[in-house]
Amino acid sequence: MKISHYLHTAILVSDLERAEQFYGQVLGLEKVDRILKFPGVWYQLGNIQVHLIVDTSITPKLQNVEKWGRNPHLALAVEDLAAAKSELIAHGYDLQPSASGRPALFVQDPDGNMIELTEVNSK
Repeated sequence: MKISHYLHTAILVSDLERAEQFYGQVLGLEKVDRILKFPGVWYQLGNIQVHLIVDTSITPKLQNVEKWGRNPHLALAVEDLAAAKSELIAHGYDLQPSASGRPALFVQDPDGNMIELTEVNSK
């Protein structure tokens, strides 16, 4: 069996407008025009697709610093971690550095989903 390089992940959100601002404007993911039979939106990152699915029954997750990085989370690589940090802070998001000391930041999206940002090593 041949497996191609493709990843699709789904993230539940309660407010699509806030989620689109976070994933599209703040993180800069490219929106994909797809016809959906339920509320949501697709974003593309090379061979990776991120599907935001609207679920209005979501209750906000507790923001507990001790759990940052230990919960299931989506990891995204960015070209400039310092610039991503500045952008997130400018939009009012709280950040937590990686407890391991490696160059990574954790941020919660508007619905409490954990996002890990790491810098792409271009060298």
